[in-house]
Amino acid sequence: MQITDKTAVSIHYTLTNRGGEQLDSSIGDAPLVYLHGAGNIIAGLEAALVGKNIGDKLNVTIPPEEAYGVVDENMMQVVSKKMFEGMDIEVGMQFHADVSYGSGIITITEINGDDITIDGNHPLAGEFLTFDVEVVDVRPATSDELAHGHVHGAGCNH
Repeated sequence: MQITDKTAVSIHYTLTNRGGEQLDSSIGDAPLVYLHGAGNIIAGLEAALVGKNIGDKLNVTIPPEEAYGVVDENMMQVVSKKMFEGMDIEVGMQFHADVSYGSGIITITEINGDDITIDGNHPLAGEFLTFDVEVVDVRPATSDELAHGHVHGAGCNH
C-alpha cells in the first residue's frame, strides 16, 4: 500500500542538521506513527513520503520554509530581567510560554544587565533538516483516527 492522505504511516528516521549533527532518531525505539495528510509532521517530510511503500528508504533535506519556518525577527524581543525574578537564568535556557502561534518554546539568547533577549521562534526555525527515513508500515486509517486527526495506538483513550 502506498502512502497517501488518510493512511496511518509508521517510519523510522534519523534527523540531522546541515552540519551533520544528529538531532533526533527513532532507531532502537518504536517507529514514529502519524496520520498522513493531517499535518502531524512537517510539511516537507510529509510531501516527500507521498507514494512511498513499506520498505522504501529515502534521504531528504527539507528547507526551513517546509519545516519549522524561517527565523522571524518579530519573534525576538528584549524584556526586563524582572520577568525572571528569583530565577538563576543563563543564555540557552528554554521555557514553555504562549507565543503568537500558540504554546511554544522561548529561548534566552542574550543577557545584557537587566535586559534579557528572548526568542519565540521554534528552536529549529531557519534550519535545513535532513531525514534518513525507512517506511515500516502503511495502512488505511480508521474512521476514529480520521475524526480525531491522529493515529490511535496503545494508551490512546479516546
